[in-house]
Amino acid sequence: MSEMAAVGDVVTVVQACRWAGISRRSDYYRSTKTKPSINEHLAARVKRIITDLPYAGYRTVAWLLGENKNTIQRLFLLKGWQVRKRRSGARSRVQALPSVASRPNERWATDIARVWCGPVHRWCALTIVMDCHTREALGWRLSPSGNAKAAEAALEEALISRYGTLGRARDPITLRSDNGLVFTSRHYTRTVHQYGLKQEFIRPHTPQQNGMVERLIRTVKEQCIWLHHFQSLDEARQTLRAWFNYYNEQRPHQALEMKAPSTVYQQLAA
Repeated sequence: MSEMAAVGDVVTVVQACRWAGISRRSDYYRSTKTKPSINEHLAARVKRIITDLPYAGYRTVAWLLGENKNTIQRLFLLKGWQVRKRRSGARSRVQALPSVASRPNERWATDIARVWCGPVHRWCALTIVMDCHTREALGWRLSPSGNAKAAEAALEEALISRYGTLGRARDPITLRSDNGLVFTSRHYTRTVHQYGLKQEFIRPHTPQQNGMVERLIRTVKEQCIWLHHFQSLDEARQTLRAWFNYYNEQRPHQALEMKAPSTVYQQLAA
């Protein structure tokens, strides 16, 4: 308002404020808001973690540092360190049965992803078998062909991992998969039956019905595969083996109250 009074006819501040319908206090007010303070020592600790684990969100970082998650989230916002997420549109969804399970060895899930393994083997198939309750990656196989034999090898590794020996499952396990040629082949379905598992297929074009293993595959890609440029099949296998060990034994899982999958299984089996 003081600027208005200085242009054209002389108008007092009181008159200008009256015309504008505001108080003189509002005209004279100048914001004195200061920049939010940042704990640089804490910021440095957070930066070291997200440099080593670029996929870690504020909840995971807070758990690793033993700090309040709201404090870490505020720091992420001020520093612009928030993990970017892919935009999702309002896509219609079909009614689906979730792949969650109420106890270990109630439902396992399996699926296949593609992994670049260098100029010789090129795109190879990664088959994973997981427990839908504990989120453990029980068995996996990376092979050039990705055929039924590779899927069987992943399933057999899962059985050995869970029971210590290869044979019929001791629990009534349901194995969920999509309708791909590998999982619907006679060879694979016969093997599943021989080991005492019940096979369960999702409805066509509804990958969300196999959401558990789909999410695990996304995690493997974000936290392992996309961080490396494999030059050979052996290099990819060694890196994936180390990551799956870390995932099962050490990695905190939000859905498991920040516990590692193997820890949850051991607590439930005790």
